[in-house]
Amino acid sequence: MQGRIKSPTYAVVEPHEAPNLSIWHFDFYRFDDPREWEDAGFRDIFANPGLKVAEWPEKAAALTPPADLAIHIEAMDDTERKVTLHAHTAAGRALLQGL
Repeated sequence: MQGRIKSPTYAVVEPHEAPNLSIWHFDFYRFDDPREWEDAGFRDIFANPGLKVAEWPEKAAALTPPADLAIHIEAMDDTERKVTLHAHTAAGRALLQGL
């Protein structure tokens, strides 16, 4: 077999449940074209209530709704990380004020 082989355990979206909260974890790392987001039907998931967590959101470009809160994690070295939070909506600002 030649060429790149994708991991059989890789999933673009994983649903999770918490008491009174639906959680959706998206990993757009392997998206090659932002239109894949639309083709996958994710617009419907994002339109429903619940927490949506997205890794590599830039791979879905401007197709995803604005994030309430963006969390950027930067590796400083093998043991230290720098975390920066950015609020993009009123809901995100309320979350930051509650911290």
